[in-house]
Order: sequence, then structure tokens, then C-alpha cells
Amino acid sequence: MAKFTVYFKDKAIHSGVFDSGVVHIGRDESNDLVVDSLAVAPAHAVVVIKAGECLIKQMNEKFPLLVNEQATKEWNLQNNDIINIGKHYIVYNTTDDFPEKVLVSSPVDSLDSDVQALNNKLDEAIKTTDANLQVMNGAHIGRILRLKKSMTRLGHESAGVIVISRRKEGYFLSALQGHDGLAINNEPLGDRTVQLNNNDVIVVDSTEMQFFQD
Repeated sequence: MAKFTVYFKDKAIHSGVFDSGVVHIGRDESNDLVVDSLAVAPAHAVVVIKAGECLIKQMNEKFPLLVNEQATKEWNLQNNDIINIGKHYIVYNTTDDFPEKVLVSSPVDSLDSDVQALNNKLDEAIKTTDANLQVMNGAHIGRILRLKKSMTRLGHESAGVIVISRRKEGYFLSALQGHDGLAINNEPLGDRTVQLNNNDVIVVDSTEMQFFQD
């Protein structure tokens, strides 16, 4: 699976997730990834996703294709490669596992055996679509955390801790400890329990993470 996130001045604008096929990139609204800039050709580039590989190709000789600041006609994309287009750029990611120890203060795996057994039963019972978080800023920008468990805990005691619960109805966010520095879509999380939707942005200790489902 491939995820492409369009940025402008280091701010994420929109993203798309694709399993396979052809992804069209350009200024025209008919493209799969639209980049609204005169520096972008109406049909700028095309990405072919096949057998776990992503090959990007230049579509217009007058508009150069740059990957990681290098001009190219075509390029086999690797995780975290950056497609440079004028003042915009597109980050390519695979949904490989994001090492949870970067953000998780107390992994669910550390719970006692009875609670872990219950979580395993919940995992079997719940058939919701798999979901992920993508880090949008800081040292780990672009990294992916897959929400595999029935409960995912993120944060630090000194800066607030959140829990994302996986239920039949979807994924739900709530604060477990502390409230300062915890936010969703630029609003404080507070005591709310919020059902997450695609492209919601969660903030934990100044780290921004975008939620998206497979």
C-alpha cells in the first residue's frame, strides 16, 4: 500500500492511499493527486503501483520531475522519498510498521495476562478497517504507526497520554492522563471521547499525527 501526502510550506494539505494501479499527479482536477500551482503541469507525473513497487514517471518535458531534489525521467520510489514540485512537495510512504517506542510510554503488551487475553478476544471480534497514524512534524515526520491493537496508548505522563480504542463502530480517541498539549483538529481534546475520521490531526506533546484508514 502506498500513501502520498501533499505539503505546502511544510504544512500537509491532503493525502491519498492507494493499493495498486496508476496514480496521476498534476494541476488539473481530474488527477488523483491535485497540486494547485503554476509550477505543476496539468499532467505532471504518473505513478505505477504494482507488486509492491512504485515507479514514478515524468509526463511533461517542460516540467521537470524532481525526486529528493534530483532531476529524473523515472524513479523507483522508496519509503519517505520526496517528490519536489515548485513550493509544494509530496512525501511517499509505505504503511510499514512505525516503532511504537518512539511515542508509547506504556505499551498495551505490558498489561497483565488477563487483560491481554481480553484484548486478544476483542481483536478477534472487531472487524473494523485497519487504520494508521502518520507523524506530520518533528524528527519522525512521515513515519507510520499502524493501529493494530484494540487499544493503543500514546504520550508521556509529563505531557499527557491519549488512548485510541478500536471498536466495531470505528476508532475513538480520549485522554487517559493530563489534558495540556492534547488536541484534535486544532481544538483541545479535554474530557471528550471523539470518533476519528480520515485526515483528523491529533496533537500529543507538540507531535502532530494524521489519522487515516486503509
